[in-house]
Amino acid sequence: MSDYDLVVVGAGIHGAGVAQAAAAGGWSVLLLEERGIAAGTSSRSSKLIHGGLRYLETARFGLVRESLAERRILLAVAPHLVRLVDFHIPVYRETSRRPWKLRAGLSLYALLGGLGADARFETLPRSQWAALDGLDTGGLQAVFRYRDGQTDDGALTRAVVRSAEDLGAQTLLGARWLSAQRDGDAYVVHWSVGGRVAECTAGTLVLAGGPWTADLQSRASPVGPKPQVELVAGTHLEVSGQITKGIYYVEAPEDRRAVFVMPWRGHTLVGTTERAWTQAPEALQPSAEEVLYLGQCLERHFPQHPAEYIDAWAGLRVLPRDGGATSATGRTREVQLAVDDPQSVRRVAIYGGKLTGYRATAQKVLERLRPALPARPPKADTATLRLPEAT
Repeated sequence: MSDYDLVVVGAGIHGAGVAQAAAAGGWSVLLLEERGIAAGTSSRSSKLIHGGLRYLETARFGLVRESLAERRILLAVAPHLVRLVDFHIPVYRETSRRPWKLRAGLSLYALLGGLGADARFETLPRSQWAALDGLDTGGLQAVFRYRDGQTDDGALTRAVVRSAEDLGAQTLLGARWLSAQRDGDAYVVHWSVGGRVAECTAGTLVLAGGPWTADLQSRASPVGPKPQVELVAGTHLEVSGQITKGIYYVEAPEDRRAVFVMPWRGHTLVGTTERAWTQAPEALQPSAEEVLYLGQCLERHFPQHPAEYIDAWAGLRVLPRDGGATSATGRTREVQLAVDDPQSVRRVAIYGGKLTGYRATAQKVLERLRPALPARPPKADTATLRLPEAT
């Protein structure tokens, strides 16, 4: 008999979600994390729980429908962490997406969202433009408003970990994962804490290292197939002054990329950029060019907004290799799951995925592992289990 039914490596949002879902299912869980909960991308995102409006352009209808459903669940189980806010899309003469196209996209978005109050949109009359946080109205042709979710991504991840612990999962921080070897119907897992090596046996294993997942998988035996992915860096800029009317979905003047301008902890957050990253994930830092790019985007749309630099940070997205897409937005955001043996799955490695869909991702992971997991009486349903306060 194994020490644990499941060992999860990585306490970002996806590792946290798997640990919570497995503990809710009644299984014994050990969550290993080297640096800290949400220490990587899960605290460096755009802070949004959203349905993925822009993914409609690439016909990712299933992903949008799933994301809207997960948003609705999170609004119910974590109202203290996830809230609906107004999103504004200003359309200028030079905006690449014409009003008719945005109206069609928003209509489809509302339809996929079940036409509920949280999925509807409106066109703001000109009489309301002056109240939009000093938004530049020169050449402005239309402003659309809809609603989507915002969160504190780090706090959300910590709350999910705490929920997993409340359900019986064990969390070990400062644990540097070393290796795992499959031995029949279990894995022998090794890690070190303070230079001392420890081990346990696990009936199943999940590698949820975000941008480190490929490295984790290379230290597992058998290695198994790896998806063709690349790391894409995204920087966010925090400046003084607060946006108060919601979040703005604008286009960068340099290349027409979509950028968010949003309130964040009494200041304004602008992001994100995209650039390929081939170095070690831990070496990532915002570049001066990215900070300038985001600052110019803010100045173009809010010329009177204070822009005193406060902070900038960068995170890494795990995306499929280009495949002809011209930007990160054009690539699929569906999570990719790599297994050790398709005929007898006992290990799953998570590549990619979205903050909004962490709970759905966890369900997909457990579905792959379920034949290898022992029968246990479930303790809770994560679709209705209220998340605790973050610590």
